[in-house]
Order: sequence, then C-alpha cells, then structure tokens
Amino acid sequence: MLEKLFQLHQHGTNVRTEITAGVTTFLTGAYIIFVHPSMLAQAGMDKGALTTVTCLAAALATLLVALWANAPLMMAPGMGLNAFFTYALVLGQGVPWQTALGVVFLSGVFFLILTWLGVRERIVHAIPLSLRLATSVGIGLFIAFIGMQNLGLIVKSEAVLVQLGTFTPMAVLGLIGLLLAIILEVRRVRGSILLAILITAGIGMVLKISPLPSALMAIPPSPAPLAFQLDILAALKISMWASIFSFMFVDLFDSLGTMLAVCREAGMADKDGNIPGLPKMLTADAMATIGGALLGTSTTTTYVESASGVSDGGRTGLTSVVTALLFLLALFFTPIIAAVPAYATAPALILVGIFMMRGIGQVDFYQFEEGAPAFLTFSLMPLTYSIATGLAFGLISYVLIKLCLGKIRQCDPFLIGAAIFSLVSLTL
Repeated sequence: MLEKLFQLHQHGTNVRTEITAGVTTFLTGAYIIFVHPSMLAQAGMDKGALTTVTCLAAALATLLVALWANAPLMMAPGMGLNAFFTYALVLGQGVPWQTALGVVFLSGVFFLILTWLGVRERIVHAIPLSLRLATSVGIGLFIAFIGMQNLGLIVKSEAVLVQLGTFTPMAVLGLIGLLLAIILEVRRVRGSILLAILITAGIGMVLKISPLPSALMAIPPSPAPLAFQLDILAALKISMWASIFSFMFVDLFDSLGTMLAVCREAGMADKDGNIPGLPKMLTADAMATIGGALLGTSTTTTYVESASGVSDGGRTGLTSVVTALLFLLALFFTPIIAAVPAYATAPALILVGIFMMRGIGQVDFYQFEEGAPAFLTFSLMPLTYSIATGLAFGLISYVLIKLCLGKIRQCDPFLIGAAIFSLVSLTL
C-alpha cells in the first residue's frame, strides 16, 4: 500500500529511510511549537488554543502536501510573517487579531488564484533578485530584533529610542541558550534549536527562575477561542491592502524558493531542471494559509527545515506523513510547551534571524542601483517594525532609480505595477 501511494522504489527509497527522514524534519522544525504560540499570544490571542492550532495547522498542511503532491516537505506557521502579524499589524497598527487573520486569509486566497492562473512564477521573476534577497534579510533582522527585545537585551530608551538592557537572570539564561544553539548548529546536531529551548527552559526550572510544568501530558486545549474567529470584511478595507500584498508576496517568495531548493536536492527535478509537482505544492501552500487562518493562525508556509529530512534520504510524501503524525503527537504534551518561558524561546528567534541573513552576501552593493533599494528594504523592516513598509520602499525606489537612469525598460510590468500599488498604499 505504501509503495503504491508514495512510489518508494521509483524514488530510490524505503520505509525505514522515510521514517528516519520524517523524524529528522520534525526535530529541526519543532521549535515552532514553542515559539509561535508565545509570539502570537502577545497579540491578545489565547496561548493554549494557539498551541493546539499550531500543531493542527502544521500537521494538516504537511499531510496535504504529502498525500497530494507526494513531496517530502514540512509546512507550519511561518517565521517572519508571524512577527509581522503580531508586532506590525496588531501591536503596531492597532488592528484586531481577528482582522489580521482576515488579512492572512485573503492573502492565501489571492495566492491560490495566482497559482491557478499560472502567473505565480512570472511575478516572482519580475521582482529583482536583489530585492528578493533583501526581503529575506530584512525579515531576519526583524525577527532577531524581536528576539533581543523578548530577551530583555534591547529595551526602550527615551533619549536614543533603544539601548542595552540590564542583565537579569532571564537575560543571562537566554544568552546561554543562544550560545548553546549556535554551538549545536556548528556541530550539526539535529534539532539544535529545539534542544537549546528545552535545555534553557530546564535550567531555568532547576534554578527556580520559572515554574515546572503542571504535568507531562494532558488533553490538548480547545482551539475554539481562535477557530473561525477571523474578520474578512474588516480586512477588505483599503488600509489593509498593503498588508495583504506583503503577506502574499513574502509567502510566494519563501515558498517557491524553499520548494525549488528542497525538491532539487531530493532529485525531483526533470532533465530540464523543472519540478513536475510544483503547481500542486504551491496550491497546497496557498490552501494551508487559508486553512490556517480559519483555524486561527498566521500564514502557514513551507519550511526550509524540510531540507534536513531530505539530507537524511527523504524522497517522498511518506517523510512528511511521519512529520505530520509527530506534530499531532505533540498536542498531548501541551503542559510542557506552556511551561517554556519567553527567555528560552527568544534565542530561537535570534538564530532564525541569523539563518535568514545568509543571502546578504549575494547582494552587489557596488552596483548601487541594485544595492540602494536592497538596503532600504532590509533596513526599514526592523526600523519601522513593518515588513510591508520595507518591501514598499524597496519596490518604489528600485523603479524610480531605473526611471531616472533611463532604464525603465529593465523593469517588468508586474514590478512597475507592484511599485505603483506600494506607493498608493503608503500614501493612503
């Protein structure tokens, strides 16, 4: 049955290898179970329900891509866009979280429509590589900045906006956790971020800085406080268009890039370098975002941590089935998840930020017409506390520079349209 469903022999793999790969993928990506609820809870959402929704969204989305596209991919609420959801939309603009969920839902719907129309890759290729790289870098800086704030390492200052915080026991423990995560990553230990979170939380509990979990296992909290609470009509306001645009485009960049990288590593590309199952994967990603918003979470997307399972031999959807089942199993360990303090999860944000900085070396700052818009993109994201603002300034400045240099023909019509849309959104 497994052979018929996943074509294991055709992909040069077996059940044992796929199970091992699925466990590896879960271990490298399971940190999201701890980090995501902690982040979205700051938006006023029920943390217990968030833990359940995070596991359910990850499990159902991963099962979808496994059974429909037969791909060794993990999907879960994405880092970066969850920060945008909480800190830029809800806390920054005062948007109710129900409306923010409506924004996520609409971004998924538009992503799905673009996929069905077959223009998703055209749009991605219309955005210059420098801006795509800068977007990832900017999100990384944004996430790391939030992690440092959660750690108490950076605090508000009336004189200079931000300054170094005091080294409280929690901050010191968090820095120890960060150092541990970096060392484990350098040593290529599987699940380095997850291990660092658990060890840091464990040390805090031993030192009585944070309380022990009330139990090891329990019935999962109900998702009812969040499920189907989204406000789609409020999200249709003109003031929300820029946010919808940003959620959709960032998800499109991340998903397509991750899928291409992971699937090529898994040997799923044909002789021309194309991936036959890519449309199904992208459709699954869009449907996961829509479904996640209905459940009560920010954008669900494809995880680059899927590459860890592929490196362990994962080649089919069976890898993802194993990962999904482990996310469902994690539902029954919610007391442990709830007991993990913010200082233990903050290092994970900083480390993810470091991962996302890798693309900065590919931006050619000596070619100023490419480097300047890229700089505006990634610098303004953390400085304005908004992914949308950074992306808008990058698009607008790129097109304006090309126009002033008489090189507007180098800009794809989709890029020009995106820049005009960004300008209108910023003005409104």
